[in-house]
Amino acid sequence: MKAAVLQRPLWRNRNFLFLWGGSTLSSFGMQMYSIAIPLLIYDLSKSALSMSLMRAIEFFPNIFLGMLAGALVDRLNRKKMMVWTSFIQVLSMCGIIALLLANHIELWHLYVFGFVLSSAGYTFGNANHSVLPQIVTKEQLTSANATLSFIDTLIRMIGPGIAGILLAVFSYTSTLTIYLICLVIMHVCMHFLHVPPVVKQKETSNSIWKDMKEGIDELFSNKTLLTPTITVLFSNFASSLVIGVLIFFATDQIGANSKQVGFMFTLSAIGGLIGASVISSIRKRFGRGVIYTYSLLFDIASMGLLIFAQTWWAIGLSLGIRTFSTTLSNIVYFTIRQEFTPNHLLGRVAGTSSMLMKLTLPFGLFIAGLWAEWLPIRVLFVISMCIFIVLFLRLFFHPFRKLT
Repeated sequence: MKAAVLQRPLWRNRNFLFLWGGSTLSSFGMQMYSIAIPLLIYDLSKSALSMSLMRAIEFFPNIFLGMLAGALVDRLNRKKMMVWTSFIQVLSMCGIIALLLANHIELWHLYVFGFVLSSAGYTFGNANHSVLPQIVTKEQLTSANATLSFIDTLIRMIGPGIAGILLAVFSYTSTLTIYLICLVIMHVCMHFLHVPPVVKQKETSNSIWKDMKEGIDELFSNKTLLTPTITVLFSNFASSLVIGVLIFFATDQIGANSKQVGFMFTLSAIGGLIGASVISSIRKRFGRGVIYTYSLLFDIASMGLLIFAQTWWAIGLSLGIRTFSTTLSNIVYFTIRQEFTPNHLLGRVAGTSSMLMKLTLPFGLFIAGLWAEWLPIRVLFVISMCIFIVLFLRLFFHPFRKLT
C-alpha cells in the first residue's frame, strides 16, 4: 500500500501537497520579511554595516547549528521537528510585531529574534529536505525539487513587489503580520503531514557527537557531492559580498524607493522562475555536471552587469540572471544530495554540507558592510565576478563536469 501511494503523481500525493502548501506560504511570507526588515534597519540606523550584520546573523545558525540540527533531524521524528520549529518561528514573529506595536523596537531586538527565527527556519528546512525522499519516489525527486523551486521563485517574483507596495501604503507592522499569518498556516499544514518511518541500517548511537561524525564521514567520502559543496562554499562568499550591501546600494546610491526595491527583487525572481521551468528539459539533454558547471557563466555575466548598473531595473536584471543560475545549480545539487545519500543519514549530510557551504557567508557580509562604509561598492562586484571566473575554470577541468 505504501509503495502504491508513493507511485502516485505528485499532484495526487497528499503528503507532497501539504509539504508544498506549507513551503509556498512560508516562502510568500518570507518575502514580506526579507524586504521589510532591511528597510526597517535602514530607517533605524542609516548604516550599511547594521544591515549586513543582520544578514550575517541570519546565516549564523547554518554554521553553529548545522551539524547539530542535522543529527537531531535524523535522530528524532522529522514531522515533530517541523511542527515545533514552525511553532518557534510563529512565536518569534509575534515578538517582533509586539515590539513594533508598542513602538519599542530596537536593533538588538531584531538581531535576537532574527537569530531565533533563522535557527528554527534552518532546522525546519533540513527536516523538509530530508522528508522529501520519504514521500516521493527516487524518479520523482528532480521533478519534486523543480516543482518546489518553481513555486518558490514564482512567489519571489510577486512577493517583493507586493511587499514594496504594502510598505509604501501601510506599515512595517502590517507587512510583517502577513508573514506571521503564513507561518501559522504552515504550522497547521505540518500537523496533517504523514511521514513514513526512516529505515535505519543500524541502531541510533547514544552519542550525538558520534552521529554528527557519521554525517561528516559520509559527506567527505562522497566525492560526487563534496565537489559541488566546496564550489558553493566559495560561490557563497562571492555572493555575500553583494547581498550584504545590495539594498543599501540600491537605496542610498541608486536612489530606489521601497516600491522599486520590491520590483527589483521581482525581476530577480523571474530568472528563478525560468530556471525552474526549463531544468527538466535541460536535464534530458545534458548531464548534471555540465549543467552545474556552465551555470557559473551566468553568475559571471550577472556580476558584470551589476558592475555597470545605474538603475534599479538594471540591478533587478542582474539579479534575475544570477537567480536563474542559482536555481539550476540548486536543483541539481539537492537532487544529487538526496539521491546519493542514504536517507537515514540525509539530515546529517545536509546539515554538514550546509554548514560547510555557509562558512564564508558571515565573513563576506561583514567585509561588505565595512567596505561600503568607506570604499566604492562596485569594487566588491568586481571581486565577486573574479571569484566566479575561477570557480568556472576549476569545474571546467574537473571530472565532476562529466557527471551524468
